[in-house]
Amino acid sequence: MLETEIWSLARVDQGNAVLLRPLGSDTVVPIFIGDAEVQAILIGLGEILVERPLTCDTLLELSRQLGLNLIRVEVYEIRNDVCYARLFFSGGGYSGSRPLVIESRPSDAIALAIREKCGVYVAPQVLDQAGVPVEVFIEKVADGMGDDPAGNEMPGKTAPEQGSKTPERKKGTPLAAKRRRLRADLEQALAEEAYERAAEIRDLLILLDQQFEQEQRKAP
Repeated sequence: MLETEIWSLARVDQGNAVLLRPLGSDTVVPIFIGDAEVQAILIGLGEILVERPLTCDTLLELSRQLGLNLIRVEVYEIRNDVCYARLFFSGGGYSGSRPLVIESRPSDAIALAIREKCGVYVAPQVLDQAGVPVEVFIEKVADGMGDDPAGNEMPGKTAPEQGSKTPERKKGTPLAAKRRRLRADLEQALAEEAYERAAEIRDLLILLDQQFEQEQRKAP
């Protein structure tokens, strides 16, 4: 099995895709997912607290109450253009050499792995069958366009890499003011349980982080 990182989320012709990139590879495996799964993954990546648990949060809490720990997930096979995944749990009478293995959709498995910060692996044959050069998706992301709440045109959207940190900003800059407005909008959307809207705002906040980093690199 090849260990991967959750490289990005992208909107492509076929819909939404979470991109798994084997460590040290220039190839990604796209896993096509629905809007609800995008929200679950984005919320997990951003470590955003919601008032009521999502389905994946409920499953994790149940496993913890039973003394089980999610230790890894695997995308192990493609059959008829459909990816198959499985969850590996230890504890509750199961050991690392004999874990509890449960079948799962890849999207659900990834959402769980993000929350537990455990490894996501793909089988070499999955990479051979479904792998796509990274450059293809860089172009897709760069070509995509979106609008921020103020109606300003923004570049294509991507999700943060796991473990990424938000850079510090000067409070007086227009970029910082826009980010504060978006943060307030995000909190309101979460309070109203408007998770689709919250995911869109989270995307915009990520873009502002990227813009800030670009400005810092250009600054003398």
